[in-house]
Amino acid sequence: MNYYNRLKSELREMAGQLLEETIEIVWTRPLSPEEAIGKPDRTDFPILKGKEVMLEAVFRAARAHAFTDMPGNFQGSLQDIIDLDLRTNFERAVLIAAINAVMRDFGRVSNTVHCKDSEPRLCAQQLPAFVTKHLGKPQIAFVGYQPAMIEELSQSFDLRVIDLDEDNIGANRFGLVIEGPEKTEDVLSWGDVILATGSTCVNGTIISFVGKKPVVFYGVTVAGPAMLFGYDRFCPCSG
Repeated sequence: MNYYNRLKSELREMAGQLLEETIEIVWTRPLSPEEAIGKPDRTDFPILKGKEVMLEAVFRAARAHAFTDMPGNFQGSLQDIIDLDLRTNFERAVLIAAINAVMRDFGRVSNTVHCKDSEPRLCAQQLPAFVTKHLGKPQIAFVGYQPAMIEELSQSFDLRVIDLDEDNIGANRFGLVIEGPEKTEDVLSWGDVILATGSTCVNGTIISFVGKKPVVFYGVTVAGPAMLFGYDRFCPCSG
């Protein structure tokens, strides 16, 4: 069973009789940058540059977020989501956001709503101590562009960063040259551990590295999958 079929199966099992109750629906909508993360201390987060959007899933009393580079709106039942082909990043984001919201409603996961304002900075400031406590002094293969985290980690660790955004690739950020997807295998092999954005479970790149060496995911997107599959996740300031 492939990765997304496993997620669909988990959602089907969790939902149980709710699959047929049409009054229970999952609704996602794209959030504006200010709705998503407020007014943080810096302006170089991908969502503020228009590179990503955040979808919000609402299931009964629960809210949950997921990042994607493909915006859109969806409304339907959980069964409708299970029936999606998942051929696009948007459809995969709908599935992930729905899982996060259902698990939040059932009390199986927390920290599904993105932090705001000064909290992204506070989150990043806690990351070096988290890495040291749990992983020692590793070489870190960093997947995704989270500038506050990269800046903090670069002061204490050997770090290489991979990103998909052409505006970042080849640029010098915090003394590091951001590397493109063609360098993925080299960077992941170099790292003792992988620190990856949770949105890799939306764009499908997660399957290329999970299970191959220690991985810590950051962010709200991967909240549900991390709990279901036992991934380590760092997301201390989310709600």
